[in-house]
Amino acid sequence: MSIQLRQICLVARDLDTTINDLERIFGIRRCFVDDGVGQWGLVNTLLPIGRNFLEVVVPVQENTAAGRYLDRRNGDGGYMVICQADSKENQQAVRQRARDNDVRIAWEVDRDNWNICQIHPGDMKAAFFEIDWDATNDFEGNWGPAGGLQWQDKVDQSVTVDYAAVELQGPDPVGLAELWGQVAGLPVSRDGATLHMALNNVDIRFVEATDGRGYGLGGLDLKVADRDRILSAAHDRGAYVSDDEVNVCGLRFRLVS
Repeated sequence: MSIQLRQICLVARDLDTTINDLERIFGIRRCFVDDGVGQWGLVNTLLPIGRNFLEVVVPVQENTAAGRYLDRRNGDGGYMVICQADSKENQQAVRQRARDNDVRIAWEVDRDNWNICQIHPGDMKAAFFEIDWDATNDFEGNWGPAGGLQWQDKVDQSVTVDYAAVELQGPDPVGLAELWGQVAGLPVSRDGATLHMALNNVDIRFVEATDGRGYGLGGLDLKVADRDRILSAAHDRGAYVSDDEVNVCGLRFRLVS
């Protein structure tokens, strides 16, 4: 079985400011707006990172799940880990393992050529885990949440190349790793004090929460081609942390050359 990270979703209070920060700092370009998220009281924008995506959602109505998440984590941050399975059978196997582990399915849609399954963030603790399947089965091409293929001319890897890792945090990283491994059906390994689960294209890291924000999607590792460009823009926009890290939308972005 192969599971590809295709999209990371962040949640923020201000869409324009967040998107401008991401574009200026990481040299990426907005590519798609999905009006369908309005059913959950949200607006959004997507930006390609390599052949995958970074999404920002912002609640525009009262009492939304995203708004409650912002309140619970005391501000902007990571929200969803959105993946693509290599077959509908494997996607449905992840769904079944969630149910077998008493993890709720938050929302799902079954279409002839596209199946979406969002696994409940309250039960997964650190983030939504979404597992999708589509009939084209192309990990580097068609992606329904980004409008199909229309995003391809917006890809720019001259500054930021791709995702390298996702960091999920919590007070019990061992239990968190075991839960995600059981649902995903993937082995968890240890490297020193850090637990890892390998997707097809990225590593998911499970670490202890040390920032006072509890369970959550706390960080992303990015493969970068122009670190100096990123650090200069991060200084200008108040996002610089160190020569290896910037902070945007409440998220630690670690730079991997």
